[in-house]
Amino acid sequence: MQAMLLTNGTIYTEQGKRENGSIFIDNGKIASLNRNRATGEHQVIELPESYKIIPGFIDLHIHGAGGADMMDATPEALATISKRLAERGTTSFLATTMTQADENIEAALKNARTCIDHQTTGSEILGVHLEGPFISPGRAGAQPSEHIRKGSVDMFQRWQEAAGNHIRLVTLAPEEDNDYALTSYLKETGVVASIGHSDATYEQVNEAVEKGITHATHLFNQMRGLHHREPGVVGATMLNKAIRAELITDGFHVSPAMIQLTYQQLGRERLMLITDAMRAQCMPEGKYDLGGQDVFVEGAMAKLSDGTLAGSILTLDQALKNTMIYTGCSLEDVIQMASYNPAKELGIQNKKGSIGVGKDADLVVLDDNNEVYMTLCKGEVHYRREESE
Repeated sequence: MQAMLLTNGTIYTEQGKRENGSIFIDNGKIASLNRNRATGEHQVIELPESYKIIPGFIDLHIHGAGGADMMDATPEALATISKRLAERGTTSFLATTMTQADENIEAALKNARTCIDHQTTGSEILGVHLEGPFISPGRAGAQPSEHIRKGSVDMFQRWQEAAGNHIRLVTLAPEEDNDYALTSYLKETGVVASIGHSDATYEQVNEAVEKGITHATHLFNQMRGLHHREPGVVGATMLNKAIRAELITDGFHVSPAMIQLTYQQLGRERLMLITDAMRAQCMPEGKYDLGGQDVFVEGAMAKLSDGTLAGSILTLDQALKNTMIYTGCSLEDVIQMASYNPAKELGIQNKKGSIGVGKDADLVVLDDNNEVYMTLCKGEVHYRREESE
């Protein structure tokens, strides 16, 4: 791998902005933030001074992109997702399952294990997000209800073995987890336990936090909402500072006004931008499949035939721009929500999520309009916009 020097532009580092700066990249890592340290043979990419270099986005909740889905259980599907994500600034992600027959989930996990252990290009698969089947039947949303089951430590252990211990985050309904056994087991084994697709009461959520819940899956969507006599999952998430929350900021899953309110309540420290995208991300309108169900994509929305929202077609670069518009927050704020916080949630902030010497060179170059111009994954350019685009 050839060393590289990125020059000019404003660099958004861990210590703040550096105008007209440079990043020297060697062996996939950030070797220096001082152009005078760049020696020997290396490629030089000179950027316009108005461009910005920011850390790559990390999507903790994405099912598919470019016509492919995690549940396709093929190497080609995950390779397609990795390629398309890099084109939109996402440099790493958790491949996300959905509620399906046991054998289908297991096949997807075995495929993910193989791809993670041998991946060489594109957006990096950091692990697996197991969304379901341990969820509430009353909050299924687009998750096929016939495959929903109670929390099971034995089943999770079987799936974790199939995944080669790559399951990093699990969405579950703690009220469907007898004595919080699975929740406690996830905490014990270092897996992020997330409340989602849940009808838990305010009291049940706080009990579950004591047992290990630290994360909330797509806040507001398919969970007991905020009520003045029963704060529910939403109220507990807002009040309990032990919980960090995902948010889909496409303007449909959560209204712009509610996104603004949520940002005011949780701040940039406790929010993570995610897409929850399905295979229609970066694809034209039409009919697609999601877990054996027909999904109809029209405009910027994906729905089942009954009108239920079925994931999204949002990309994280668009989520970043939307969030700034809806909340009035700064680019530094959304960088924390789209890059640093997800890395911290997985315990990998020492190598990803921000720009610092010694970290992986996962970088995104934004133009004057905050559109993605270039994406680097571990120091390799995986996307560079052509002038004709």
